[in-house]
Parts: sequence; C-alpha cells; structure tokens
Amino acid sequence: MCIAFWLLEAHAEYRLLLALNRDEYHSRPTLPAHRWSDHIIGGRDGEAGGTWLAISESGRLAFVTNFREPGKDTPGAVSRGELPTLFLKSSKSPTAYLEEVAARADKYNGFNLIVADMNTKEMAYLSNRPRGEPVEVKQVSPGLHSLSNANLDTPWPKVLRGKEKIEVLLSQYPDQVIPENCLIDELLTDSTRAEISRLPKTGLSEAHEHAFSPIFVYWDNPPYGTRSMTVIAVHKTGQTTFYEKYLEDGIWKDHKLSFSLSSVVEGDDLKSS
Repeated sequence: MCIAFWLLEAHAEYRLLLALNRDEYHSRPTLPAHRWSDHIIGGRDGEAGGTWLAISESGRLAFVTNFREPGKDTPGAVSRGELPTLFLKSSKSPTAYLEEVAARADKYNGFNLIVADMNTKEMAYLSNRPRGEPVEVKQVSPGLHSLSNANLDTPWPKVLRGKEKIEVLLSQYPDQVIPENCLIDELLTDSTRAEISRLPKTGLSEAHEHAFSPIFVYWDNPPYGTRSMTVIAVHKTGQTTFYEKYLEDGIWKDHKLSFSLSSVVEGDDLKSS
C-alpha cells in the first residue's frame, strides 16, 4: 500500500512536485532508489523485481499503488511492479501505453497506475478496479492530486488531511522552492489516525482500517508500514531531484539523486535517526 500527493503544473517553481510513501512488510527484500543501467532512477522490489516509483532521465515518470480489496488477490497474477517499468522503457505516450495496459488489465490484481511525460506535460491514470466497471484511461489535469489504495482523488481521511497540509505549505511557499524536509516532516511522517466513524469500509477489520488510516503507517505484528518516503521535484528549468528517506536494517537513511535530462549525480547516503 502507498499514498502519493502531487502538484502538476500548479506552482511557479515546478512542473511536478511529488511526495510519496511506500508501505510494505519490513521483511520484503527491497533496494532503495538508485540509477538503473538504462538511465532510470527508482527503487526495486527484491522479490518480484519491479518498482513502485521511478523516473527516467528523459522525463518519463510512473508509479503504482495497490487497490485495497482484502482477500481478493489472485495467486500467480502478473506483478503490478512491472507496470511502471514497462512504461519507462517504452517510447509510447502515456495515453497510448495505458490503452495497451487496459487491454490486459485482468492479468493483474487491483492497481492504480499513474504515468507521465514531463516534456510533453501529459499525465494519465488507469485503474482496473472496482471490479465490473470499465477500465478507462483518464487524463490527469493540472492541480493538486492524491492517490492511495482507492481510485484517484478518493476522499479518504488521510487523502484530505494530506491535501490540507500541502495547501498550508503552498501558502508559505507560493513562489519558492518547498524544502524537502518540510514535505517529509509536515506531510509524509504524519501518523495521525482517522476517527473511527470516518474510516473507509474496504473489507479490512476495523482495527486494520484504523491502523492503516494515517499517511505514515506502522503495524507491528508482523512489522509492516511505511518503508520509504520520496520527494521528486521536476523544476520548470528541467532540473530534477529525487530525494528518498528509507528504512534499512532498522535505521532510517536518506539520499538524493539529481539530473537534468542527460546525466545523474548521486549524493552520499546519510544516516538519520
């Protein structure tokens, strides 16, 4: 499970500003964000080999979240983590790529997929859930958006809470760069749980719905929750940064990668408490 918030062509400084949390079992093998051999930057799922979020040097970006429907996953389904990877390695437009995915969407368990080309300024969305509804490509308009484990901009409490926090940051930094640490500290580490009466009803127990209702998630038996927090900033100039704070062997670390369409420079890993 994950949650993402982003500004698309809605700030004087950015083409795109994306803040995303990845939630996963702490025991699942994972590689933090790094430069792949094919000029793509992102983390890797060490079990299935795909990714939840990545961006290419040419400005193609993709991320995926699971659609929450407990007990309904099909064993042996194609890994959802291949969906971002295949887009980043293709030359198709976001819409054309998602139309291809829509034709085979039943091969995957429930997903939400965002793909974008920062050069053409096109962003598109596809989900294969809820079951029984048409699988249709939708264009993502400029503005503030969020995606969790329901459809795009579904007003779950943590989605609304996160958007409110971003609006506050926008009022503080209307025309300036929003510091990454502000997005991490004010948004992505928010562990406030929703009121019981406002919880979505997805089929989980009330205890699990409540535990998974914050932006930053933690469940201790077995250890599960937010394992990485990422801020991607694509500036109007084309300069792009990929900042990631991630959990490794029980220690929070962080690093930043930056590029301007042709080369990537990786900063030193920094240990964080």
